[in-house]
Amino acid sequence: MAWVEKDHNDHLVPTPLLCINFVILADIQFFPVHIPRQLISLYTMVQNPNMTHLKINELVVLPPLWIRCDGSDPEHTYWLGAEPLKAGNKITGISFHMVKCDGPTADKTCFVNLEELKTAHKVKHHSSIVTTKGFAQYELISAAAMDDTTLGSESNISIDITWHTVDKILQAPPLCSAAMLNIMMESGDPRSPVYPLYRELQFLLALAEGLKTGVTEWPEPLETQPAFELVQEFLLDLKKKLDGWCSSGNKNETESIKSDTAAVDSSIKSIFSERGDLDFVEQLWCKMRSVCSYQELVECLTLVIKFLEHGEIQPWIHQGSSSLLSKLVQQSYHGKVEAVSLSGITPIQMLLEIGLDKMKKDYVSFFIGQELTTLTYLDYFVSTSVDLQEQVHRVQKLHHMLEIMVSCTVFLQFKHENLFPLTQTCLKYYKENPLNEKQVFQLPIRPALVKKFYQNDHPEIWKVDITSGHGQKEVKTTWQVSAKPPVEHMPSNNIGLFCDSTVNGSSEERMYFVAMAECSQVHFT
Repeated sequence: MAWVEKDHNDHLVPTPLLCINFVILADIQFFPVHIPRQLISLYTMVQNPNMTHLKINELVVLPPLWIRCDGSDPEHTYWLGAEPLKAGNKITGISFHMVKCDGPTADKTCFVNLEELKTAHKVKHHSSIVTTKGFAQYELISAAAMDDTTLGSESNISIDITWHTVDKILQAPPLCSAAMLNIMMESGDPRSPVYPLYRELQFLLALAEGLKTGVTEWPEPLETQPAFELVQEFLLDLKKKLDGWCSSGNKNETESIKSDTAAVDSSIKSIFSERGDLDFVEQLWCKMRSVCSYQELVECLTLVIKFLEHGEIQPWIHQGSSSLLSKLVQQSYHGKVEAVSLSGITPIQMLLEIGLDKMKKDYVSFFIGQELTTLTYLDYFVSTSVDLQEQVHRVQKLHHMLEIMVSCTVFLQFKHENLFPLTQTCLKYYKENPLNEKQVFQLPIRPALVKKFYQNDHPEIWKVDITSGHGQKEVKTTWQVSAKPPVEHMPSNNIGLFCDSTVNGSSEERMYFVAMAECSQVHFT
């Protein structure tokens, strides 16, 4: 029931299903089962060409009908459905559906036997041959956590596994099964390996918001030492090097760069390696990202421009840098620096520009360094042809992709062969869509790759489909257990809990909801 549209009364109704909803009809949400049965009987009669006594001049094929039930009957029925069977534009029969649910329970002795299910299906549908298909879903986050580190509660990594020929209820998926990894990753968990970079991004976002609204909410400083002192020490050190006070300038500069980029968590240095090619404005950003007021920002920039104007430093910058501060550095090479009025939004924009330049290079360095893509594919994300706000938005997308790749590397030990196609999926999505940290990215994988993370775990969902017949005469019986209620209007107490009482010798058993979906058909001709 995931697809909805508004009807003429502005109610949300599933489509293409015609759903009888008591919000519309009787100010309640579901029926006792005898009422849906009566409605489905009427639904069938008005489409039956053999019901000539109804004197219906022209039969109309109705949309499928699904009706919520309250589960109060002995079988705990929660859905009844019916849909027409057609041959071209002619209706040939009706297919009926019933969904029954019970639980939650931890007692697996009450679970049905697979052979009994298959036999019941054969008898009901007069079938001699049936096929079975299994499905299991496991959550990998808790099992994949290392050193008591887990991902944020809003993040989720799960695996869907399907296979043919089921041997028994709750069968473990064979390694030859087809599997799909589902990744929904939200940024900002303090336990994430790239959390320091996330905080740096948050400072960038605060600047962008201040540029847009005129009001900047300064986040908590990333360093304990005041930004002005850091900038002053940095400039004086550069001045000493220019004056020849440091005989081993190259070595000290490299050490300074490494110190400046120490925000990257040491536990993932091999994954997200520190860049050793930070230019002057990038190093300046590392000092000024701890600015905590507009006044301090102005003081820092005033000091920098003063050093440039007086020729006290001759810093190097990367080619192609388009920030205003980079232009002032280039002008200082010729002994003349353009006057800049450090008022209004100008200081905010200057800092935002150098932060954007630096962080873009950080992300590009990761994705290209790990050989996950090329600069051509990243061009959309680092382009300067759009305004600053859009550039910031695209940098957010880069960070979200980084979170996904690093998490899959750290928690699931993914190698390049898996990270590469996942990166392509993310790149394609984010070239066409806005930032969406609720998006579930999928990756086909071999179950053996992540088996160790779920082999001793309880499945979130396990189900078996028993099928017979072909084409329109195909009928299916589905039996399922799930940690969450399988229907939205079913009571949901004790979702996903474990039972402490001993069942079958186990001191911890997963509480499961049990559901069964059956169908039957009536043919008019």
